Amino acid sequence: MPSTENTLRAAEERVQSHQAELRKELGTLDVVLAQITYIITLEFFGAAAKAGPSHAVLWLAAIVLFFIPLAFVVSYLNQLMPLEGGLYEWARLAFNDTVGFLVAWNLWLYVMLLVGEYGFVLITYVAFAIGPSAEWMAANKGIILLASFLFVCAIAMVSAVGLRVGKWVVNAGGLMTVLALGLLILLGAIRFLPGAVASGHAPHLVSPPLTLFSLSVFSKMTFGALCGFEFVAILAGECRNPARTIRKSVLISAPVIAFLYIFGTSAILAFIPRGQVNLIGPVPQALSLGLQSFGAAKIVAPITILILFANVFCTGCLTFSAGARLPMVAGWERIVPQWFTRLHARYRTPINSILFAGAVTLGACVTALAGVKTEEAFSLIQIWAFALYGLAYLAMFAIPLIGARKLGIQPGLGLKLAACSGLVVTLLFVVLSVFPVIDVPNPASYAWKTVAVVGGVNLAGGALYLVARRRERLSSERVP
Repeated sequence: MPSTENTLRAAEERVQSHQAELRKELGTLDVVLAQITYIITLEFFGAAAKAGPSHAVLWLAAIVLFFIPLAFVVSYLNQLMPLEGGLYEWARLAFNDTVGFLVAWNLWLYVMLLVGEYGFVLITYVAFAIGPSAEWMAANKGIILLASFLFVCAIAMVSAVGLRVGKWVVNAGGLMTVLALGLLILLGAIRFLPGAVASGHAPHLVSPPLTLFSLSVFSKMTFGALCGFEFVAILAGECRNPARTIRKSVLISAPVIAFLYIFGTSAILAFIPRGQVNLIGPVPQALSLGLQSFGAAKIVAPITILILFANVFCTGCLTFSAGARLPMVAGWERIVPQWFTRLHARYRTPINSILFAGAVTLGACVTALAGVKTEEAFSLIQIWAFALYGLAYLAMFAIPLIGARKLGIQPGLGLKLAACSGLVVTLLFVVLSVFPVIDVPNPASYAWKTVAVVGGVNLAGGALYLVARRRERLSSERVP
């Protein structure tokens, strides 16, 4: 057996020995609902709606060029390496520890920034549920910070208790996503009944204009809205039969997600002109307008919006819990201090990693709010998060193309084509992340902030890795 294969097998066995200490809580249905909860990002309906009537063509292109290739690549890599840590372990084993650490670093910061934006989303949803009298809340930075603090404390508690409780929270999130979007799609369908054609509300396929704006919207609809199949693989060590479970979950959840995105966007545009779509809360905005003409059904609007509120909480629990596992897995490999690997005595969860992640998340929220309006702050924190996520995805799609030799595999032509397509679309998203899809006072400042944050944190991550490795080397030299 080649030495590289021996090294790979030894690394896998090392991770598996650690993940044996974790509880196996997740079955196929749990992972299917987790995929729906995580991948369907309600805020990206707003970005898709900016495309107007051409959104359906862009969604179909996104599904063919990115969503299907992503499902193919993730299913293959998880079948090959069903390990706690997911993409971090795949990159580390396919390339080296340095690449693995930078992938984990970008994934972890992505999670912290993503969870940091939920304070904006929650307050916006509450404002829509209460009505026009509460619109001021969505622009009040003090209330957003308070909501962020309470939200992070709550999801940290759920994460600390573990997936025995957390999986039911996530399952509820998946069901509520389907329920709320299903109601919105039904309202849109009623709007498209006979007579809608004359009023100009009928859905139809329209080719998008070839502009930088359309390309930017497309990139956000593809990578931003449809990424995430690999994320649940971070919890592979807590799945029952992870290789089979995650593969089946992808096959079941993919068509549901595609349906909800395409027809949900159509329903939003049935009630709101694309120039007036709220970027932070497009779904509750459309539900409020869609239910206004139903008399007694008006009471359903705040109830449904509060269901979406609960969905955001459930998504945050899943995202935060998975992100908190990354420092733990890196600690197993002695890339970060062993402090991050400490498990709670009762719940067997990485308690120190969870507490540290909560502090960083709150810091990200405060930083994004400094000196800008709330919608621009939300857009910045969201695009920073997904640009970092995109860098990690570039490594994942590169595995079948240039990392296969170390893994001892020979990917087929279909897998290589899927990886190429995913790589190109992801690179497009990362490059275009500097272009906003909303009106901002200073587009150049928006672009430079994004470049500075994404580039700066990666330089900081590289420096941390070098320091950690040097400290480990000096420590080993002192041992007689």
